[in-house]
Amino acid sequence: MSPDPSPSPAAPIASVLFVCVHNAGRSQMAAGFLTRLAGDRVEVRSAGSLPAERVNPAAVAAMAEVGVDISTERPKTLTPEAVTASDYVITMGCGDACPIFPGKTYLDWPLPDPAGQGVESVRPVRDEIHRRVRSLIAEIDAGREV
Repeated sequence: MSPDPSPSPAAPIASVLFVCVHNAGRSQMAAGFLTRLAGDRVEVRSAGSLPAERVNPAAVAAMAEVGVDISTERPKTLTPEAVTASDYVITMGCGDACPIFPGKTYLDWPLPDPAGQGVESVRPVRDEIHRRVRSLIAEIDAGREV
């Protein structure tokens, strides 16, 4: 009996790494949205080139307003291993800090850094991230239909 070549229903269809400088705002919000919207279908990671000590409280508050809890998340350091383990690498203002490996899909989302801003300034960034994450899910799903 040969093994079934199709992935199990529980296997993620893609893995995504969100990267920003501090891994405290934009990348955490994006990871929160993707986790909420895609569930177990997509493996989600986030990291920063110079991680902060904690997630931006205004980002936590802005996400809570839309029912996504990122309050227990912690900023993580960007590693080459995180990049190689990901199908999609989405950068948000980390410049040249993100290593480039062949075979990965790289997207740059130029979004304002919400560091030091109040929740009212974070909301538009949150909403744009939400829109982009929904488009990313559609792109991932379309790629799996080919």
